Amino acid sequence: MSLFKLWLRGFIPGPVVVNATERLRACCGALLGILLTGLISHWALGPGAALPLLIAPMGASAVLLFAVPASPLAQPWSIIGGNLVAAVIGVSCARWIHDPVLATAIAVSAAIGAMFALRCLHPPSGAVALTAVLGGPAVTSQGFHFVLTPVLLNSFLLLAVALLFNNATRRRYPHIAHADPGKLHQTKDQPSGARVGFTQEDLDYVLQQYNQVLDVSRDDLEDLILQTEMHAYRRRFGEITCADIMSRDVVSVEYGTSLEDAWALLLKHRIKALPVINPAQRLIGIVTQTDFMRQADLQVYPGFERKLKQFIRRTTNTHSDKPEVVGQIMTSAVKSAAHDMHIVQLVQPLSALGIHHIPVVDDENRLVGMVTQSDMVAALYRGNANLELIS
Repeated sequence: MSLFKLWLRGFIPGPVVVNATERLRACCGALLGILLTGLISHWALGPGAALPLLIAPMGASAVLLFAVPASPLAQPWSIIGGNLVAAVIGVSCARWIHDPVLATAIAVSAAIGAMFALRCLHPPSGAVALTAVLGGPAVTSQGFHFVLTPVLLNSFLLLAVALLFNNATRRRYPHIAHADPGKLHQTKDQPSGARVGFTQEDLDYVLQQYNQVLDVSRDDLEDLILQTEMHAYRRRFGEITCADIMSRDVVSVEYGTSLEDAWALLLKHRIKALPVINPAQRLIGIVTQTDFMRQADLQVYPGFERKLKQFIRRTTNTHSDKPEVVGQIMTSAVKSAAHDMHIVQLVQPLSALGIHHIPVVDDENRLVGMVTQSDMVAALYRGNANLELIS
């Protein structure tokens, strides 16, 4: 009996772990999508159109596009390509296969096969193929015109609303896969974060062995696994924040600090980066030794010292084409961390992105500290040592 109950339990999926705000967002998106698609289709086709203004599969498409926009089954090519090939196949089967039961079976089956081949799997498209065969005289009499209106018209309109609504409500859509950052140092070594734990090749192997379609993209699955690991580290190490490990006496400069003075500070304090702040102490950029070298064209070593001195030396003329102050060479899109951020969240930028220094800011973006790779190594070592003492 227990095995039977366990088998029956498989009929009911687990709870959907999204909050009320996300559920309301999905409902409002579907309402707006279907409403606008119907109204614009009515305007485009006219009140006396023989074809329906909306086809039923659009309701299923709306569930995907607004409730699960991250799904590979909900991406733009999925809905457009899937509905297009399904409609063409459905109309073809309706015209050339006279038995409606056989025609629907072949239409749905062939549509699935075509969507697999064209990488546009979209479950509602199966209903599009079915509608093309069993839609009644109003549909079958239109022949391949049914593919354009209402199928493609509805699909493009619903997609347009999804693009606007999802991005307006801070849902990345289309859900583009993360770009491969490549090898930072142009060597054969894997990035430091990939040398311990699972690699992309490990995940690809497991997915190949699983051999089933997942309703989640590969990069999202990898992110979820990595975030799970990060959460486990947080649970083990406790709440170690940036404020706990950062340097508080930070040497910084302002936008108008001369290059000569900034370089002197780098040498005096034996550091490699200077946060750039405004008079209100808010972070506006960062200037590093690399910025100096790049701007002074020091990639070629002959004459290195001479070129550097010429670059940082103040110009006595009124006008100069050469950068004179820090603000002219600093990096404005600076990666910063909140003072209450857990240090585990710094592992990725410090290991994979080639960042060596991360300025720490408060809730008003005022500079309050700096975390370096050395700070991270020490913090993780002490955290692990404490765990060993406890155990």
